[in-house]
Amino acid sequence: MAKHGKRYTDALKSVAREPYDNVVDAMTVLKQLASARFDETVEAAVRLGVDPRHADQMVRGAVTLPHGLGKPVRVVVFAKGDKAKEAEAAGADVVGAEELVARIQGGWLDFDVSVATPDMMGAVGRLGRILGPRGLMPNPKAGTVTFEVAQAVREIKAGKVEFRTDRFGIVHVPIGKASFEPAQLAENLAALIEALVRARPAAAKGQYLRSVTVSSTMGPGIRLNPARLVA
Repeated sequence: MAKHGKRYTDALKSVAREPYDNVVDAMTVLKQLASARFDETVEAAVRLGVDPRHADQMVRGAVTLPHGLGKPVRVVVFAKGDKAKEAEAAGADVVGAEELVARIQGGWLDFDVSVATPDMMGAVGRLGRILGPRGLMPNPKAGTVTFEVAQAVREIKAGKVEFRTDRFGIVHVPIGKASFEPAQLAENLAALIEALVRARPAAAKGQYLRSVTVSSTMGPGIRLNPARLVA
C-alpha cells in the first residue's frame, strides 16, 4: 500500500468522515487543503451504477463547463478547404489533413483535443492505435467528429470536456482549478452531474449515482452526498 506524506495526512484530518451535503462547503475545504506551489487541478470521480462490460451500459459524452477549466486547451483539427479555414478562424491551434496525420504518426502529440470532419475519418482512422489509448481520438458521441468545426473548437476552448466510464464504472473528469471560487467549482460539478444523468443508459438499474468524490491534484478525496446533487 502506498504511503502518504505528512502534508497529505494532516490535510486528511480536516476532511469530514461523512459525505458533505453542501457542495460549496466541500469545495471551500478542498481549496483550503490545496497547498501545492502550483494551481492544482480539481477532479471529480463519479462511480456509476453501470456495468461497462456491457456495451449498452457504457456512459460516454461531453459537457461544457460554465466556468471552463482554468487552462488553455490545445486543439487540432483534421479538415480540408473551407472547413480548415473555419477551424483556423475559430482559434484551432493546428489545422491539417493528411500531412497532420503523418506528423502525428511521426510522434508529435502536443495537443489536448482533436476534432475531425467526417470526410477525414478515413485518414484519421489510421491513428487509432496512437490516439485511442490517450483519449485523443475524435468521436461522434463527444461531438468531435462534425462538419461544424468552428462551433466545436469554440466549445472546447470555452471548457468542453469529454467523459467516459472506465472498466470499474467510474468517470474521472477535471472540473477546474483550485484557484476557482467554491461556487464556480460547484457549478462546474453540477453541469457534469446533469450531463451524466442525461446520459444514463436505459439498461442501468438501481441507484445510478453511487458515489461522488472531488479532490485537488495533491489533496485528499472529499466525498459528497450523491442524493444532494440531483435536483
